[in-house]
Amino acid sequence: MSGRQHADIDSISGLESVGENVQLPTTYVVIKLIPDIQEKALQWLIEKIQGKKTDGGAELIVMLQPKTDPREEYTLHISANMVKLLEVAEDIELIKMDSQGRPVEFTVAQMDDFLIDGKKVDDLITLAERQSIILHELGNIRALTYEKSVPGYPSMKLYENQAVIPFLQNRQLITKMYPLHDEEQLKKMAGYWYLSRLTKQPINAIKDYFGESITLYFAFLEFYTLALIVPAILGLCGTIFTETIPFFSVFNVIWVTLFLELWKRKSNELAYKWGTIGMTSLDEPRPEFRGIMGVDAVTGKVCLQAPRYITYLRMYLVSLPIVIVCMVLAYWLMLFSIWSEDYVKLIEIEEGGMISKDYLIMVPSTVYSIIIPVISAYFKDLATYLTEWENHRTQSQFERHRVTKLVLFEFVNNFLCLFYIAFVLRDVEMLRSQLRTMLIVSQTIYNFQEVFLPLGLNHFHKKSQKINKNTNPETQRQKEKATEACSPLLNIPQLQADDRRIKQAENESRLEEYQDTFDDYLELYIQFGFVFLFSSVYPIAAFWALLNNVLEIRADAFKLCTLYRRSFIRKSKDIGAWQRSFEVLGGLSILTNCGMLYLSPDIRSRFPDYSDMELLMAFMCLEQLLLGVRYLIHIAISDKPEWVRVALARKSYESKQALKFERSQRNKKILYRFRTVQ
Repeated sequence: MSGRQHADIDSISGLESVGENVQLPTTYVVIKLIPDIQEKALQWLIEKIQGKKTDGGAELIVMLQPKTDPREEYTLHISANMVKLLEVAEDIELIKMDSQGRPVEFTVAQMDDFLIDGKKVDDLITLAERQSIILHELGNIRALTYEKSVPGYPSMKLYENQAVIPFLQNRQLITKMYPLHDEEQLKKMAGYWYLSRLTKQPINAIKDYFGESITLYFAFLEFYTLALIVPAILGLCGTIFTETIPFFSVFNVIWVTLFLELWKRKSNELAYKWGTIGMTSLDEPRPEFRGIMGVDAVTGKVCLQAPRYITYLRMYLVSLPIVIVCMVLAYWLMLFSIWSEDYVKLIEIEEGGMISKDYLIMVPSTVYSIIIPVISAYFKDLATYLTEWENHRTQSQFERHRVTKLVLFEFVNNFLCLFYIAFVLRDVEMLRSQLRTMLIVSQTIYNFQEVFLPLGLNHFHKKSQKINKNTNPETQRQKEKATEACSPLLNIPQLQADDRRIKQAENESRLEEYQDTFDDYLELYIQFGFVFLFSSVYPIAAFWALLNNVLEIRADAFKLCTLYRRSFIRKSKDIGAWQRSFEVLGGLSILTNCGMLYLSPDIRSRFPDYSDMELLMAFMCLEQLLLGVRYLIHIAISDKPEWVRVALARKSYESKQALKFERSQRNKKILYRFRTVQ
């Protein structure tokens, strides 16, 4: 390490060290605990956070926020000094841009390569990365052999090497854990983001602030929305002309394939720029992963391990049957909705009645469309619980198996009724009506859940807080009592009562938690299915999807910046299991649209001399032809752009050369001992 690096780190370390009268420099993460938590448990947790790694601790800095009410939650502010941040950044192989503009793993020994464009050591790790490092260290707090239970809670049993923070969250001793927003940076980014054109989203700024996973969602939403423009225009034209089923059956199949293949290229391009393209199953285990310590056969490192066969047994013998039962129940609910609509059609309504029969017929499908998101929310909780119980090692594995369960259920919940109407009832008008109703109702409900519901809840919390303050004469006395009670309690530094971080932490605590991008992708997945599975029947669906998505980008940006707490960044190299889910829908769209073409009265009227069997064989041949075209497009378009393939090959070559050089230097030292004297 250079002398300049030593000087910089030493000075920063001195500034951020916590002494008796030194304040915490920056709050990176806030932890809230229940108001009546046992003092022993609170003291134990704080000691764990501050403690050495050899004692199962995290070696982080903790400050206590003064309580203003005995009923108020305990609030811990967590930070770390720069030495700790740099040490962990190297340990977790944080990706940073070097002086040559390449995404490489950060190392302290080569720090000069990362100090570019006038950067100082303090600017090297962004706030989002610091918060992610804190989360990583908190997740690695483990129970020791002699710690059999949480102090003060003998019934809360611990096992050796158990992750403490997830356990306390699961037992609801920790109620919330979240990083604080950077208000200045957020305001600057949001102002541009809300008003930017569709192709001008601040992708790099979003990535630096929210992380790769959320940014990939916005990049995908932008790419998908742009790709909808042509189908939307053609769909509007299709409302003018009749007999458009043959054209849209073929066009949309080709379009869907092109869109998904080109997105893979775009995704790999972004992943390379962000340094996540090489993510593998050997990445860090999830904090919730349960197992025993052992030597990894691949890396040789000591880490948590669990038999993989147990996970598979749980998946196939327990989770899969439960998912199938839920799918069957969703199927029967769908049948009940269709039977209800058939029943309504038989009802005789007098002329001039209060309700028109045309509107009454729409009631079952509308009610069914409203029930679907409610059922989906309950199943999401069930799928999350089952996937957690299966005990997957990495976050990517966990997400992949959770998404698979949810996609299977959502396919039945949302699309099976359309298949039933199309191929069992063979009622094109009913199919068009059902598709229109489900598309509009689902998008309305999702937008309400994402924006208006959190907005209303935030407004309600603010109003109720103001009323409580104005109507409670005991407030000031309780504040003094609470402050006196918790001040000497833990013998750790305490924030001043007027510290601005207290107000910020409390304001953000009242916001909704943004868990992940699952609901956002699910909304697009369902919309994608509505638009393209039966595009030949309702081609204008692409226009409504385009209009919704233009608003969706702004709405999602608004909710992340205003209505939700900041989430910890998550690294991601692609959209994961969602890519395969969209591809499956793309493949099914070939079958459904060819099927609709076969059932089309227009086609049958044009070929009156052909029997049903001859027409069926003809459309089966067309289906195979389109599947062949899909495969040709798949192999013709490379998943990675040429420049990405070259860059990856160059990196591999340089790694081999560096290894070869290191080996040659080591060999020289060995051979030097056997030199001969002339």
